[in-house]
Amino acid sequence: MPDPISWEFAWPYYLAAIVFGYLLGSIPFGLIFTRMAGLGDIRKIGSGNIGTTNVLRTGKKSVALATLLGDGLKGTVAVLIVGYAYGQDMAIVAGLGAFLGHLFPIWLKFKGGKGVATYLGILLGLYWPVFLIAAAIWIVMAAVFRYSSLSALTMTLLTPILLWFAFHQFQMAEMFALLTLLAWVKHHENIGRLLRGQESKIGAKSKPAPEAASPPGDGSA
Repeated sequence: MPDPISWEFAWPYYLAAIVFGYLLGSIPFGLIFTRMAGLGDIRKIGSGNIGTTNVLRTGKKSVALATLLGDGLKGTVAVLIVGYAYGQDMAIVAGLGAFLGHLFPIWLKFKGGKGVATYLGILLGLYWPVFLIAAAIWIVMAAVFRYSSLSALTMTLLTPILLWFAFHQFQMAEMFALLTLLAWVKHHENIGRLLRGQESKIGAKSKPAPEAASPPGDGSA
């Protein structure tokens, strides 16, 4: 039987952990870095997403790399700080908060990224062996098929399965199953385009973000 998340601490501590994670996760590095680089508002480029894949469409690989690191490490930092102070159960709660912060940042009217880099960053902070496997899955899928969204969907699908069956990390598996569900919901338009054969591949040229029509594919961050 999996061990349930322990609730022996008073609820204010759990609330503090999820709020702390949320505030770190809500930092929109893609928007910040593109503006600092003089590229304007990333929400008006390509798919309009603030994540790494769309930042890459600006042609500035260094800015895309900075976005990837920022979006990933904010999840890592959230779980490491809370985990060091209060243990793994609280770190898991902080990880959930960081993911929600990235997906639904209050500063951007709750319109954030798709969570892939932050998902991996949380995984790195909580259980690095599975992070290495998950990152390898993403890289291999991206190299073979050239679809960021397909790589993300595959990686997030397999991560909780690995945590549960291969590593017996039941609490983490349950939390990452929830993160996977949220990530797939955020990728619902990408899933539709993949099924129709209309998804954009990694490295596609940037275009202005459409106002009403369905945006071109963006599977990252």
